[in-house]
Amino acid sequence: MKKVQVLTKLQQCGLVAVIRGNSKEDGINISKATVEGDIKAIEVAYTTPDASGVIEELKREYKEDDSVVIGAGTVLDATTARLAILSGADFVVSPSFDEQVAKVCNLYQTPYLPGCMTITEINTALTHGVDIIKVFPGDIVGPRFIKDVKGPLPHVNLMPTGGVSLENMQEWFDNGVLAVGIGSNLTKGLTGDNYDIVTENARVYVKKLNEIRGN
Repeated sequence: MKKVQVLTKLQQCGLVAVIRGNSKEDGINISKATVEGDIKAIEVAYTTPDASGVIEELKREYKEDDSVVIGAGTVLDATTARLAILSGADFVVSPSFDEQVAKVCNLYQTPYLPGCMTITEINTALTHGVDIIKVFPGDIVGPRFIKDVKGPLPHVNLMPTGGVSLENMQEWFDNGVLAVGIGSNLTKGLTGDNYDIVTENARVYVKKLNEIRGN
């Protein structure tokens, strides 16, 4: 999938599901349940056992469905970034900015979303070709941070992760975010293999996003 297509899909999705499975199978099942709930942007965290295998399986599963984008999360180094991309990852997410990861992603024309928390970090990421900044941890800076950043940097695309809830989603989008990352709230109520709860949680977030966007 071409870089510009992936970036467009991330914006259209508006919600990026951060998947942290306890096993490869768990990661795959949570991801499938999330897509079933209509969240089509999946970020498989590399804290999940055999995350590369999860990405490969999901890419096979949704090969015919170009509305679904599968990315890699918690990518800390260039080696992992390349491994993720070769496994089929459509985009790469990190908790912090890493110059070598940026270079690998640029080489393979893969969107890189690094976690940043200051204007200096954001500017550094932008000069290395980053298209979307992951504001992380979102619960530390809060929605007001987006407005403050957009003052001097109106052109920057921001996606908060951590601390995004149904209660504050409206405020994040009102302040100008491109999308939001949803993590533990998606798996709230998940015990064992009752993955239907993940689908239900996803649908609630999609409904809220549609209300915010006036759909």
